[in-house]
Amino acid sequence: MDDQAHAARTLWNCLHDWWTMLPKDKRSLAAADAAIRQARKDIAWLAVLPAQAAQAVLKTYFQAWKNCWDGRADAPNFKARLRTVMSVDIPQGRDLNITRVHRRWGMVNIPRIGRVRFRWTKDLPVGKHADTGNRITGARLVKDALGWHIAFRVQTLEAAPEPHTGPDVGIDAGVNLPLALSDGNHHDHGRPPRLPDGTADRDKWLNPQEKAKLLRLERRAAQRKQHRGRGEKTSRRLQHTYDQIRQLRAKATRRAVDWQHKTTTSIARQYGTVVVEQLNTTNMVKSAKGTIEEPGKNVAQKSGLNRSISQEAWGRTVTMLTYKTARHGGTLHKVPAPGTSLRCSACGLTTPGSREDQATFVCKNPDCGWSGNADWNAARNVLHLYRMGHALIPAAGRAVVRRPRGVKPAAARQAGITLVHEGEHFNVGSHSPARSSPAVADHGPRSRSERMRENA
Repeated sequence: MDDQAHAARTLWNCLHDWWTMLPKDKRSLAAADAAIRQARKDIAWLAVLPAQAAQAVLKTYFQAWKNCWDGRADAPNFKARLRTVMSVDIPQGRDLNITRVHRRWGMVNIPRIGRVRFRWTKDLPVGKHADTGNRITGARLVKDALGWHIAFRVQTLEAAPEPHTGPDVGIDAGVNLPLALSDGNHHDHGRPPRLPDGTADRDKWLNPQEKAKLLRLERRAAQRKQHRGRGEKTSRRLQHTYDQIRQLRAKATRRAVDWQHKTTTSIARQYGTVVVEQLNTTNMVKSAKGTIEEPGKNVAQKSGLNRSISQEAWGRTVTMLTYKTARHGGTLHKVPAPGTSLRCSACGLTTPGSREDQATFVCKNPDCGWSGNADWNAARNVLHLYRMGHALIPAAGRAVVRRPRGVKPAAARQAGITLVHEGEHFNVGSHSPARSSPAVADHGPRSRSERMRENA
């Protein structure tokens, strides 16, 4: 399987090199298909990858360019050997020939590998349970530190969900309290977020025995690394130690993702409208080192906070809530984040000194004096912003939002995008377009997606 995964990655890199070097008028899906077929004939080790898997690489690469042209992603790039997840696609479900051995295990046919046993963790439409509306259309093999895993693509017909009539809830994502809900039904990890000395527990998803093993392995790796000269190849013993460390890290990540899935599913089933903050996590986890001329302050503390934020994976939680609320007939909205943790949810005023510490909020307004958990206060403010009509839309915060290239006017209106035609502009604070001459109309700079499309 490793050989097929490396061949798939190399095929992607060769395809990207061929695509970027070719003149624009000669780029086409048919030409890329012919190039891949010829490469598999000329290069023997590329033929290790099945023909269907090679076609899946081409399809994925072409879709990556479409996503770039539509402004949904950056332009595709080369895949590095060490930073790329090893994966192989099986696009045809009829090649799998899945059979269930017993309650725990099943057998699947992998092209050029043979029959492989896999752990049966969920009911699959195989045998008499499969029909035209409920069947397996393919699979994908992915490798991590714990080994190879298989994910099946299932095509099924589902009725449109009924509108969820549950209550509204605001959610504030935090570090010590992962998810604080406005109704007080908070969700935590079930384990202390900090060590007895007050520092953040980076390995909170591991039990004490696993933590001791991880510490022992890290010390062993540091000791063996001292005996390796500069430029020398990593020894097998040191590489084995690294693999054991990665296995423990992968186990902790798997437990964290499992908690996120269970928690978000529970929230989507219970509430009809879920409101979260619009957070730019990328900017929140930037380093505070600064420059030589202007060095940063509290760099170590900010570094620890960045690790804690990255470990909580707030973006992944919002992504799960987005599709799970839609699946259960609910909706998810985002509101502006500034001020939610400093404003009192009872009186609505922002008084200096109300946020006494990380977990305590006491309103300093003489006429209020409300006190409670700081994250709970922020969650109440998040819900209040939604009820006041401050939910964000695609055009929020911009005076003019033009229709992205490739989006038709009807689709743009449904998405809430304000259309600005040639010769029109919007005055800030006005709700009607004002006419101007085409010679002085400001159409703004081209977007990054437009520049990528022109270069592709």
